[in-house]
Amino acid sequence: MIFLHVWQDRAVVITGGRRTQSVDSNEMMERWSGKDYKMGLPIKPEWGYLIVWEFHVRPGAEERFENVYGPQGDWAQFFKRGEGYAGTELNRDLNIAGRYVTLDFWTSPHAYEHFRELHLAEYKAIDERCEALTERETEIGRFERVSGRT
Repeated sequence: MIFLHVWQDRAVVITGGRRTQSVDSNEMMERWSGKDYKMGLPIKPEWGYLIVWEFHVRPGAEERFENVYGPQGDWAQFFKRGEGYAGTELNRDLNIAGRYVTLDFWTSPHAYEHFRELHLAEYKAIDERCEALTERETEIGRFERVSGRT
């Protein structure tokens, strides 16, 4: 089971009943000040729609996977062209080797669907290129932000 809780300036991801990440806004800004390339940029506060994916990465492909699916990776660079894209987070499970969760933040379902429709061929091409990195992937769900929206 995966649970994402966003409250005030903290985001907590819980997988399998255990917390995998909890970060406050000050820590996020410090991390994202350019010191850690993989952390990327902060999630824009106006996000209202979230897509959560679970991945089981092939042994030995973890570093490449993190580079492709991270906040500065191929997917994020592709999504950044879309109006309404608010950011991506990549989380690694501390208990199950090779298990990751991505969080893709958009301003609305319409923004994501419109972008995907406009760029469907490129979306499919990136997805196909990345298939070799994973044993399986599952869309956990699509979520609407309930509180804290600016």
